[in-house]
Amino acid sequence: MADNYLEKRYEEVFGKGPTKVKRVGHTVEELLLKNRSTRGYNKDFVVSQSWLEQIVAVNTRIPSARNQQALRFRLVTKGPEADIVLANIKLGGALPELNLPFPGTEPEAFVIVCSAVEESKMVDIDLGISLQSMLLKAVEMGLNGLIICAFNKVQIKQQLNLPYEPLAVLAIGKGAEQFELTPISASDSHAYYRKETEKGTVHFVPKVQLKDLIIG
Repeated sequence: MADNYLEKRYEEVFGKGPTKVKRVGHTVEELLLKNRSTRGYNKDFVVSQSWLEQIVAVNTRIPSARNQQALRFRLVTKGPEADIVLANIKLGGALPELNLPFPGTEPEAFVIVCSAVEESKMVDIDLGISLQSMLLKAVEMGLNGLIICAFNKVQIKQQLNLPYEPLAVLAIGKGAEQFELTPISASDSHAYYRKETEKGTVHFVPKVQLKDLIIG
């Protein structure tokens, strides 16, 4: 899939945005478009510890509610610990008939996000900021990821000997899937789906249009 495929499809479906000024690097819009929840990965590409460290490093620069900075991170790369994580997570809840991920496309690198304090509204605000920021960094690095909240907290905490309560799992890897955004109204189904096209299997992601998001 071409690097600018999602951008072109976005413009075809949603229309072009404001005229772009000359810039260096990625725009936020480009990173957001490429940041799709990926459930299938290229197993030939191995994510290193240093790559995960670069991704987690964004947490030294992002906002934190009350500046409490309570989140802590366990890095897991390919090996026995990754096998533990994989055995205790669930992917593709809206497509249970597919039993995702497909064999041979499983993620093998993870960031386990924990909290050093009791979970609260403020911790959850930090969690959302952190996960999104780490995913955008991963995309900037040419990687993809997936936020996983359907996982066995007890088993992951015990088997990885975590000192804190895990709140979410972030899978990281080189994506092996195609995506397409499709506009919907607020009353339409928000469920993602997959369909065979001339480009192969495409994962369609419904997105509510701007006019339905803004309260008049």
